[in-house]
Amino acid sequence: MSVLRKFAGQTAIYGVSTIVARLINFLLTPLFVNKFSPSVYGVFTNLYSWAAMLNAVLAFGMETTYFRYLQKHDNNRANVYNNSFIIILFTATLFLITTHLFSANIATWLNNGSYNADYNRYVRYFAWILVADALAVIPFARLRAEGRPFRFAILKLINILTFIGTTLFFIVVIPWLIGQGGAYPGYFGSWYRDEWVGYVFISNLIASGLTLLLLLPEIAKLRLRLNRKLAADMLSYSVPILIANVSFIINEHLDKIMIPKLLPGEVGDRDLGIYGAVSKIAVFLSIAVQAFRLGAEPFFFSYSKNKNARQTYALIMDYFIIAMVLVMVGITVNIEWLKYFIEGGSPEEQAQYWSGLHIIPILLLNYVLLGIYMNLSIWYKLTDQTRFGLYISGIGAIITIVLNIILIPKYSYIGAVWVTAIAYAAMVVTSYLWGQQRYPIPYHVGKNSAYIAAAIIICWLAFDVFDRHMVIGNLLFLLFAGIALFLERKALIMIWRKP
Repeated sequence: MSVLRKFAGQTAIYGVSTIVARLINFLLTPLFVNKFSPSVYGVFTNLYSWAAMLNAVLAFGMETTYFRYLQKHDNNRANVYNNSFIIILFTATLFLITTHLFSANIATWLNNGSYNADYNRYVRYFAWILVADALAVIPFARLRAEGRPFRFAILKLINILTFIGTTLFFIVVIPWLIGQGGAYPGYFGSWYRDEWVGYVFISNLIASGLTLLLLLPEIAKLRLRLNRKLAADMLSYSVPILIANVSFIINEHLDKIMIPKLLPGEVGDRDLGIYGAVSKIAVFLSIAVQAFRLGAEPFFFSYSKNKNARQTYALIMDYFIIAMVLVMVGITVNIEWLKYFIEGGSPEEQAQYWSGLHIIPILLLNYVLLGIYMNLSIWYKLTDQTRFGLYISGIGAIITIVLNIILIPKYSYIGAVWVTAIAYAAMVVTSYLWGQQRYPIPYHVGKNSAYIAAAIIICWLAFDVFDRHMVIGNLLFLLFAGIALFLERKALIMIWRKP
């Protein structure tokens, strides 16, 4: 089996588990938008945006650092594993103590200066969720490094199934039991609160805690002994990655944090709820990016010493872009039926949620740009020049902060989604130019740009010219896929036949 087929196979396993997990989670979206008004859903979106940023801080760049130092210290893997986990354990413990000490202050700030007991509970729930997720980072990375995608996939699926099962129990089953009468209203009625978004966060906490317990076989292999010299080397590598990751999360999530701050009163929560719900339709392209990252990072590090590594990286970029733009077009031409997943609980809420559908093609393009940047970023990780990741993400973060402050008050989430596109495009161009100077990879820029341009044109035709007509849109999609398959047929046959 060729190395590319092996890479594709492992990525497919990560992808299937991620797709199934996200798809099941996606099916909760109709439940949430029916259960919660756009304003309440805005609270949900805001808190998870903060969680994404804090996840990056608590992971401390150790996931990428772990893969890099496994390559550099192949004869001392246990030390690399121990040091990576200990560093995260320290940051997670410090975070947990600090959050609980100042939870009331944090809750007041999140609620725009007004203390709310529910927000205080949310802060404490998320503190434990984030710590559990952070402690699982290195054990999950070990599974990927050891080439054990099936165990990785099973644990991820258990996580999401637990989350969904407990969420349905709180939001659907308990109200149904109360409606049945008998002893149920007396038992549940004393503590149950209808339409309380906190039950979603409790479900997440249960799922994260169970996942950490299931990782005990990997955690049991740890020895809490810190090698100070190795830890110092790893920290010098990881700190720029940490800052770059935070900057990167700012690019991806800051708009969702800023919308309630920059738009007055309930308007901010409502628009954020619309933005968060509409973003769920673009989740399938997000899945493709995540699946690629899970398979690509350990592969890129382990394959870097091969003489044809750079040509292989370029080839991976080619087919990654083709797959991404096909998904992008496929989702765009099917928005007319996908929109029913965010229908809302009333005609008024439906109109509010559907008013944001026009930003979906831009959201999808943003994920394409994000995936390209992730692919390009391998050059500074392989050459131990992680400071460039900081510079590139910093450029994106500055663009994001400045333009969001300017555009969100005028254009709300429409401005936010265009700001993300500008930031990602700047990061892609900067990373490519700097990378070609320091670790040149023979990417096929013209060919890849042509595929992206063709996808953008088809999305524009399907969405605006043909007014989201599903038959015409899907015919355009099939034509695009057929042309791509015809043009790539020889290379695909060679990859498949290569031993």
